[in-house]
Amino acid sequence: MKKVIFTESAPKAIGPYSQAIEVNGTLYISGQIPIIPATGQMPEGIKEQTKQVMENIGAILKAAGYSYTNVVKSTCLLSDMDNFKAMNEVYGEYYKENPPARAAFGVVKLPLGALIEIETIAVK
Repeated sequence: MKKVIFTESAPKAIGPYSQAIEVNGTLYISGQIPIIPATGQMPEGIKEQTKQVMENIGAILKAAGYSYTNVVKSTCLLSDMDNFKAMNEVYGEYYKENPPARAAFGVVKLPLGALIEIETIAVK
């Protein structure tokens, strides 16, 4: 059965989608951009934006009863592949052991001018 996951601790969807959907012990988290939930603003710089995205993902994981250790796959979208190394430094802090499978792509543009967007799949 499909369950919609929502938390005020992560940004509200900016379109017709859910923050996350859980089905049969698998959590599908929509692409998260670095919006600070309390202010609706985005921090400056790739490191700060990556940290905010990871914090938003963490809030959704927690709301659904998961943690970073449950993450099996991430897809990172970068507005500039020159930010790949800096993004990796921050991203790696959240997955110190047994990191998930991952893909990273450079894209032309991200919503609201974000430098990064990450979608995530977690399994219990």
